[in-house]
Amino acid sequence: MTRRNNSERRRRRERREASYDEASRGRFGSGGGFFGFGAGGGGLPWVFGFMLAVMLVVCGRLVYLHVVVGPEYAEQATQRRENEFVLQARRGTIYDRNGNVLAKSEECYDVYGNPQQVQDANAVAAVVAQWLGGDAAEYASLLQGNGTFVYLSRRADKEACEAMRNDLMEQKLEGVYLLGQMRRVYPYGRVGGQVLGMVNVDGKGVSGLELAYDDVLSGTNGHMIMETGLGGIPIAGATAQTTDPVDGKDLVLALDIDVQEFVEEQVAYAAEENRATSGMCMVCDPRSGEIIAACSTPYADLTNTDTLTNEALNLKLVSNSYDPGSIFKVITAAVGLESGTVDTSTYFTVPPTILVGQGIVSDDDDRLETMDMNLREVLRRSSNVGAALIAQDAIGVDAFFEGVDKFGIGHLTGIDYPGETQGLVRKKEEYDPSLLGSMSFGQGVTIPMVQMMRAVGAVANGGMLLTPHFVTTVGGEHKTWPEGERAISEDTAEKVTDMMRTVVQDGTGESARVEGYDVAAKTGTGEQAKDGKYIKGKFLSSLIGFAPASDPQVMLYVGLNETPYISYSSAGPVFSAIMSEVLEDMGVLSPQGL
Repeated sequence: MTRRNNSERRRRRERREASYDEASRGRFGSGGGFFGFGAGGGGLPWVFGFMLAVMLVVCGRLVYLHVVVGPEYAEQATQRRENEFVLQARRGTIYDRNGNVLAKSEECYDVYGNPQQVQDANAVAAVVAQWLGGDAAEYASLLQGNGTFVYLSRRADKEACEAMRNDLMEQKLEGVYLLGQMRRVYPYGRVGGQVLGMVNVDGKGVSGLELAYDDVLSGTNGHMIMETGLGGIPIAGATAQTTDPVDGKDLVLALDIDVQEFVEEQVAYAAEENRATSGMCMVCDPRSGEIIAACSTPYADLTNTDTLTNEALNLKLVSNSYDPGSIFKVITAAVGLESGTVDTSTYFTVPPTILVGQGIVSDDDDRLETMDMNLREVLRRSSNVGAALIAQDAIGVDAFFEGVDKFGIGHLTGIDYPGETQGLVRKKEEYDPSLLGSMSFGQGVTIPMVQMMRAVGAVANGGMLLTPHFVTTVGGEHKTWPEGERAISEDTAEKVTDMMRTVVQDGTGESARVEGYDVAAKTGTGEQAKDGKYIKGKFLSSLIGFAPASDPQVMLYVGLNETPYISYSSAGPVFSAIMSEVLEDMGVLSPQGL
């Protein structure tokens, strides 16, 4: 019984083992499903496919972020954490003809603060105000703001800024920093300010020669890149990357600063004494077109820009137009001679008055008798009637128009000064019966006086139109200026010059005499229009001329606007004073003293 039971137990054990082996083979055999998925063997490829798809999506996203849009995102991130400051180049220096410095750039600082680093705003503000001036309370208010960057001062004095920095360091006061910059300095202040012009806070020329030559004076600015915090605000004291600026080129002018100063004094005095609304003057060398001095009141004081006005920054000789008055008779005489319609020996019967269009024209001396006059006498007496008669009866519209046009009247001169106006000169087809007569003595034509300087300069130099200019050298290289066409022949120029001598020796220009020199000049007392009507009793009293007449080296124009006085008593004396000073200063010897 016992043996049988043992045998039975042995047989049951063998059956269990056999059953276990079958079950194991069923679960882990080659044909079984993974983790019970599928009885046919499809579970493993599906999972691998899913994982591969996920990996491809992730890799594609990474490629897109790093390769496609990565550079753009990196640039945006850089922009968010960096801010760029302009480091101004040293602007070129401007010299006068004798090497005197008229405008230069010097080192200075922009002063800025980081309110987040300032622990005692009142103490810091007190130090800033002590060295830089200004209101300490205002500085304290700025330094108590919520940002991390605020300007305290722009273009501040270098020495004062460095002393302030040392003071702050000694007191262990933090939060104020200096950024090196350049600022413009004009050693002669008001003198020549109109001509030189000015620059803005960013160092760009905004008027005068500073504007006209901004491209060569300014050079190439450098850059400083600073790290920024939230909102793109620069972090004071952070690491910066710097690109150094390239300095601008220097200019040498034909201007003589001593002559300029004297001219400004004389013109301001004459304008006040003669109750003129403004005065203006230009001095040049008629042989080259170089401008030695130029000004118009009011003057521009570049040391106090808060008081500057647009009028002070404009040179009226270039930017404003006027009826030139009788100085235009120089052109009428030259056109008559050049056209062959008039000769020096030709005499005209000149009545006391003449009909010009619908108006009656008379002479300023209120002459009542009829006189025989040639061109010399017309200029000597400055006869309006004589000039109108010659233009209407001898020269005619065609010759007059063509001659005036050859003198460049109504055309830009090309002067190297911004804001030149062309004036208002009618076309030939627009001439009416009154225009020819009135233009002959300088009415009915409105031009800037720089055009008269160029035209009369052609008389002085033998007939050539030259470009009036201030600059002679740029960056150490001589600047050449174009020569215009011939306006008149040398013979005509010589004849007109001799007539202009007579005006000074024995005519309306006697007050323009300069002792020891032969001066050729012409007076002008032109009515000025306002709102389309001429102002009664208000004239542009002027005088234009050159010396020595036999070898012209200095030419001068003086104009006093809206004065009640005629040229003889107003413009004449100041012309004489200025011409005398310029001839001496320029070392021009008197032919009579040789």
